[in-house]
Amino acid sequence: MIRFEQVTKRFQDGTEALKDVSVVFPTHKLTAVIGPSGCGKTTLMRMVNKLETPTAGDIFIDEKSITGLDEVQLRRSIGYVIQRIGLFPHMTIEDNVSLVPRLLEWPKDRTAKRVEELLELVGLEPEIYKERYPLELSGGQQQRVGVVRALAGNPNIILMDEPFSALDPISREQLQDDLRNLQQEIQKTIVFVTHDMDEALKIADRVVVMRDGKIEQVGSPQELISEPANEFVRSFIGPSRINRQRSFGERKLKEFISIFTGEPMGDALQVSGETKIDDAFSKLETSGHSYLRIVDGDRILAYASDRDLVKAALRKEEGEKV
Repeated sequence: MIRFEQVTKRFQDGTEALKDVSVVFPTHKLTAVIGPSGCGKTTLMRMVNKLETPTAGDIFIDEKSITGLDEVQLRRSIGYVIQRIGLFPHMTIEDNVSLVPRLLEWPKDRTAKRVEELLELVGLEPEIYKERYPLELSGGQQQRVGVVRALAGNPNIILMDEPFSALDPISREQLQDDLRNLQQEIQKTIVFVTHDMDEALKIADRVVVMRDGKIEQVGSPQELISEPANEFVRSFIGPSRINRQRSFGERKLKEFISIFTGEPMGDALQVSGETKIDDAFSKLETSGHSYLRIVDGDRILAYASDRDLVKAALRKEEGEKV
């Protein structure tokens, strides 16, 4: 868990990037931080690994203040993925991915095994890709390498600063899906900065909405859509998304089977395919389960997470691919 306690950041020119911010990033959850340009979201994220330091307040990781921690050791224990990918062009993919394990002085055989495991995890066959150089890969492939490099040292925390924003729409959507699937498997604490509301709603367990150095609302994607805290949040989400959710909330689960997941990654609550999306949200939220098992009599139709339900509720029009 990452906890900010009354954190303020004031730069030398007098600009207050953060103003008395208190917020918690839950363990093993992906939290998206979103807001207009200059709202303080990147400053907030960079404070977790001490690339920025608070003017006032404190930051805790697992209830231990990071103030007195060695910066180098802290950063080696936290994965970091940036927009520009940041791979070293003169190093092979294997050398790029193994950078942190080598700094941590892992044995060579353990490091080599870790590189192969991670490349396979993101669909890059090790025998084909590990000896290639970054410029021999597509943008999407390079960003996959950037993600697994952040995972190489097996950190508990990963910081991601608009990692997909420079990619084309198709690659970006694919990587969003890949990240969600990856997170279900690795269960890391991820802080994901983005300016794209659709991206935040699609991938996040929790969303932090910021404006002018302050936090306007923290909640699940569904909570933000159904209960915006104020007019700013409502406007930032967009009336079209909210109206779409309300319209499709009355639709039945069985109408969206094609976009739901095939298998659950946790306990599932059984519901009928006749259940409305809004009712499904309520049942899932109060049950404590991670997934719904959607059935038609004795036949299992599909499984759906809360994120799948948001995706269905935000569907623009019938017949459109989500």
